[in-house]
Amino acid sequence: MKITDIRTFVVDGYRTNFVFVKVYTDENIDGVGEATLEYKEHAVVGAIEDLKRYLIGQNPLNIETHYHRIYRDSYWRTGPVLMSALSAVEMALWDINGKSLGVPVHRLFGGKYNEKVKVYANGWFAGAKTPEQFADKAKEAVGRGFKGLKWDPFGSSYMNIGNEEMDVALACIGAVRDAVGGSIDLFIEGHGRFNVPTAIRIAKEIECFKPVWFEEPVPPDNLDAMREVRDKSAVALAGGERLFTRFPFKDALEKRALDYVQPDISHAGGLSECRKIAALAEAHYIPFAPHNPSGPVANAATLQLAACTPNFFYLEIMATDVDYRGELTDEALRFEDGYMHIPDRPGLGIELSEAAAAKYPYVPHDLRHYSGELTNIRSTQSKAYF
Repeated sequence: MKITDIRTFVVDGYRTNFVFVKVYTDENIDGVGEATLEYKEHAVVGAIEDLKRYLIGQNPLNIETHYHRIYRDSYWRTGPVLMSALSAVEMALWDINGKSLGVPVHRLFGGKYNEKVKVYANGWFAGAKTPEQFADKAKEAVGRGFKGLKWDPFGSSYMNIGNEEMDVALACIGAVRDAVGGSIDLFIEGHGRFNVPTAIRIAKEIECFKPVWFEEPVPPDNLDAMREVRDKSAVALAGGERLFTRFPFKDALEKRALDYVQPDISHAGGLSECRKIAALAEAHYIPFAPHNPSGPVANAATLQLAACTPNFFYLEIMATDVDYRGELTDEALRFEDGYMHIPDRPGLGIELSEAAAAKYPYVPHDLRHYSGELTNIRSTQSKAYF
């Protein structure tokens, strides 16, 4: 079997643009991956074009060889653009491998440890501005069956937070906790926005709401700063969506900087590398809870990884998406009582519609995290897709 072509499909997803990658072979077995790199879509498309020179003509079944050669020959070795391109290609090669054998990818990694995984919702808060609006939307999400809710209540604060902004954030968290009760898991997102003393202060203030974790309280560049917050926080810390490959996760685990690790399968190196990161975390008795706010292919790959990962803790998923998400793939998700079941179709279990992808081309979108517009991540036409 030989790779004959690689094509990239950039699709407007309102919050960002989905970046899908399709690898074609001479045996008419195609594989799909996802390299959705928020707000750097052109860069990752260019990186995938560079990878084509090496990959076309190669046997797609030799995944480990291709991963190591691409990583080695990049010279720079890491970073979000290269690693997102490599992650998507690696996913597509596993998809081809599974399809060629007629088995789901999780079978190639040892089979199922988990038949289903617990899900928490992101994006459930779209459009909310006041604590009362957050509370109403939280009740709607719980009514759909979600057992956990994640959001960033900190507005446009960056590095520091004033007393008034802190009061607004705490009122928002309190309103959500009161609305959903004590049995629902809350996850407080920081988006890497605070300095060390501010992060420590916030951790102390939110402790009373019993969140599962405080995510990315400080920027991801300095693990010692994260460890300093962790040492003084009674709330567990999560992070890792902006770490690439197993090597920085090794450092994070050895420093005891994180209580939960969150690599993104679209950025950290794909299935194999995330599997290695999960194994490192397991050796430190740290739960694995991957970052997963992107599109249907990344979600399909993350579910395959979840199936065979003993220390898998929680799956992140977007509560709603663009109203045409169902046109883009044949995604078929089974969500029951707060859990997502693992699919058993061959490969990643998902096929991309090239025609549908072409209907919704690239639209530029800007980062909303620090502008105070973070809740404006969904259009009025967004809807549930499972």
